Amino acid sequence: MIKAYKKFWSNIFNFSGVASRGEYWIPVIINYILGFILMALVQQILGHSIEDIYTWGDWSAKTGSLIISFIVWLATLSLRFRRLHDSNHSGWWILINILPFIGQLWFIILMLLPSKANNYE
Repeated sequence: MIKAYKKFWSNIFNFSGVASRGEYWIPVIINYILGFILMALVQQILGHSIEDIYTWGDWSAKTGSLIISFIVWLATLSLRFRRLHDSNHSGWWILINILPFIGQLWFIILMLLPSKANNYE
């Protein structure tokens, strides 16, 4: 589990490799749990929602959270490309998410597919 999470962060700019199902789902689940805990902690410390900006401290917390969110989004995007390559699909399949509901459902199915023998390496 820790190995998959380390690989997630070490391949943040790798859009051409492959990632197994475990290498995809473990970081995704860990990031959701960590994000929920950290946002709750920050909002508890601030005493209000992070979306509300009353002071410069609130502004810096909001800016910091946006920067962290962008870095995690970029790492997750590259992970999604690698997972698609592992199931022998083009990275362009990520655009299926544009379609409401059906696109997201189909993308989850693509992420659940097993690895193919002759994947894009």
